[in-house]
Amino acid sequence: MALIQSTLIWVVYAVVVVLVIAIASIFVYLYQAPQERSATVTIISIFTLTSLLATVLLLPVDVALVSSTTSSKYGIRKDWATQNRVDNIKLTLRIVYYTMFSLDAILCLVVVPFTYFWHEEYDEVAAEEGHQTIGSRFWGAFKYTIAFIALVIIIFLVGFFVPIAKDRKGGHYDLDFFKHIIEDQNHGERALTFALGLLITIGTLIYALYTAAGFALLPVALIKSAPAISAPTLSANTASELEQNRERQRQLEMHNEGREDGLPAKDRRELDALVREERTLVRRERLAAEASGEGHGWLLRAWTKIEAIFRPLKLLGGILLMLVAIFVWVCMLLTFIDKAKNSICKSHCGYVLGHTKIFNPMNWIFVKSAKIFPIDYVVFLLLTLFFFFSSVVGIASIGIRFLWLRIFQIRKGHTSPQALLMATVMLTLMALAIQYSVAMLVAPQYAHYGPQTFCDLPLRHPDDQPDCTNHTKAIKPCSEVSTSQAAANVCTASVLSTFIDSMTIDFSFFGDVTFWAQVAFLAVYFIVFILSLFRTPKLDAYQLDQDLEEDEEEGLLASTGRRFGATWQDITGKARKPTGGAVRGRESIDRDDEE
Repeated sequence: MALIQSTLIWVVYAVVVVLVIAIASIFVYLYQAPQERSATVTIISIFTLTSLLATVLLLPVDVALVSSTTSSKYGIRKDWATQNRVDNIKLTLRIVYYTMFSLDAILCLVVVPFTYFWHEEYDEVAAEEGHQTIGSRFWGAFKYTIAFIALVIIIFLVGFFVPIAKDRKGGHYDLDFFKHIIEDQNHGERALTFALGLLITIGTLIYALYTAAGFALLPVALIKSAPAISAPTLSANTASELEQNRERQRQLEMHNEGREDGLPAKDRRELDALVREERTLVRRERLAAEASGEGHGWLLRAWTKIEAIFRPLKLLGGILLMLVAIFVWVCMLLTFIDKAKNSICKSHCGYVLGHTKIFNPMNWIFVKSAKIFPIDYVVFLLLTLFFFFSSVVGIASIGIRFLWLRIFQIRKGHTSPQALLMATVMLTLMALAIQYSVAMLVAPQYAHYGPQTFCDLPLRHPDDQPDCTNHTKAIKPCSEVSTSQAAANVCTASVLSTFIDSMTIDFSFFGDVTFWAQVAFLAVYFIVFILSLFRTPKLDAYQLDQDLEEDEEEGLLASTGRRFGATWQDITGKARKPTGGAVRGRESIDRDDEE
């Protein structure tokens, strides 16, 4: 029975991973620019997004497996759940977690940067002429990646050798829960804990801005996303306005034909205005065609049709998501207040909460649904995807920036390979922060022990299991501060909660930053939510007209990149062979000069 139950849990996880692969693939194909699509960038982006989501979605499996060893109804361990079997389950989970965490770290810090430089090293003309080989391109990308490899080695070495005191005084470190965390770690595990703690801390700072903003904007965007005019109608109206514009230009030219002194000043101003308007209308016509899916792959066209079909449901979905977001925000605020006020060790251990003093309805929902697997998994999956898509909306709304300068813009069908890889790294870091927030703030009791309970009656001997059949009031939920021998015999903390608690105990700085950064998340969400309620949505035509400005910004950034490239060539004394685009650009300039 135990084997069948654990097998079914892993089968459900495998199904979820397949679903995650589909979600990651759809996201990448929807957002990347078709004309700049790169097979290497696509594969690495999909694989990285799948890996990070699979890591986050491992928590319900963790909770289900450790909770399957106990009977929450009677507060005792099941007959088959010997300590050896429980230790084997925890060992399997630890191996899976450490593998996934290590994979996420390597992908984020080494593989994605290498892919970025690999794409940048490609020279179309040199490749066609045979001057650029795979080996030279690999070395060109690898020599820039060496710095990232050195960074990974330094991080793990610091985590490996950083001294940590074993005999701590105060802060409730004498409890069995903390003793096991402090004593059970070796140097290798501590190095991984330090590395992941650093990534989670950096991710939390990004998450507090981008995910919080997207958490407020995603429901509002769904509510306000119904366009005032359809793409075909907009295209037809634009074509009509363009025809009228050109007709007026012809009238002005014919009216003043043959004049020796040219057009009068008034007509010249009007003609200049018409020419500017013509450029805007031509651009709007092209973008309206793109908005309806023309010139894109079948997936984007199908997505456009599906959005049109389900557009009436967007309003209801947006209202529902808004209510869910407010509910989750309130639950996070309640847990934050509870931890800040009632934590048993405060900043010494990342504000671990022994007993819940303030009722958290989201935590209650998870604990109750965990008794019937996979109901809790469905709820957890939907919540995780909500956070993930909120992060995507946050990146798309704010853009990838350095301080106030926008470096890349993330848009459907217009995202460059470099921007996609940068967004993938940011989503990886934010996913680690989401995992911390869900486990520590949204549903802390569920993440630590799930629905596990123990029978708090006196034991006749240490290995005895008390009988609470007639003493249901003695059945209590497991917690970190449970001191009875019965709790020690029955309760098993999830592997993820142990990992996060070890991070906040061994490296309290990470615990302090990640905990208090939740204040920033709550504040940013509240501010953006209030502003988005009263902000007037942009009209579709106006939004289309802004694309030229964005293209001009990207052009300026590209020219800045060329200036940096020219500087590097001056330093090295080597000129890079021009690409096909550069050759065509010079030919166009030469033609303009001849004219």
